[in-house]
Amino acid sequence: MLLAIDVGNTNIVAGIFQNDKLIANFRMATDKQKSSDEIGLLMTQLLSLEGIDKSNIEDIIISSVVPPVMYSLTNACRRYIGREPLIVGQDILPDINVRYDNPKEVGADRIVNAVAARAKYDSPLVIVDFGTATTFCAIDKNGDYLGGVIASGIKISMDALFEKAAKLPRIEIVKPNKVIGTNTVESMQSGAVYGYVGQVEYIVGRIKEELDAPNSKVVATGGLAALIAQHTDSIDFVDRLLTLEGLRMIYSGV
Repeated sequence: MLLAIDVGNTNIVAGIFQNDKLIANFRMATDKQKSSDEIGLLMTQLLSLEGIDKSNIEDIIISSVVPPVMYSLTNACRRYIGREPLIVGQDILPDINVRYDNPKEVGADRIVNAVAARAKYDSPLVIVDFGTATTFCAIDKNGDYLGGVIASGIKISMDALFEKAAKLPRIEIVKPNKVIGTNTVESMQSGAVYGYVGQVEYIVGRIKEELDAPNSKVVATGGLAALIAQHTDSIDFVDRLLTLEGLRMIYSGV
């Protein structure tokens, strides 16, 4: 079995693959203060809940955009699972041509997503990841990673409204019944959902123009991908576990 771990700014998402098939997945909050013992105990408990014996895990692969977590996480893998993890970008390099000005600046999750999307959907591609930040990544017809856009995530934006505007409440991000809100909560929900729909449609359109590839497939991933995809024709596929699939492919040399 392979344990694939994606460390994001908000959540750590893990998946267990057996013979290239994802058989279980779980997530836990990203906490820079947790010790390796706390992380290790939580991981082993989550594995146990999924009915997985940790002794069956043969390898671990990790991608991370949160360096302060890595010391505790890698120690937890060694001590509690008994495996030395492979780190994307450090121990193992994805087989993709990155044409960023400085390739080392590109988040590991964006490269992992690109590897998976290119293999599953073919290029040219636009990948939209609705995470802590909303990222847009452009893959040209040759399968090269060109770069993209980094915007504030939906939850960050709504938290900022709550913190900076005295009369605005913290809200649940759900689809409002209509664009014109008739109360404060509905108005904020409309801004959150339809505002990001507009952002996606405009940015995706501009990326396709710059790629000179109007028929580029658009793949969305991340926690709120399904919600936004319901309201736009700009997204062709929603692939919630794209990053975990990418980690498996990188490990397998795909």
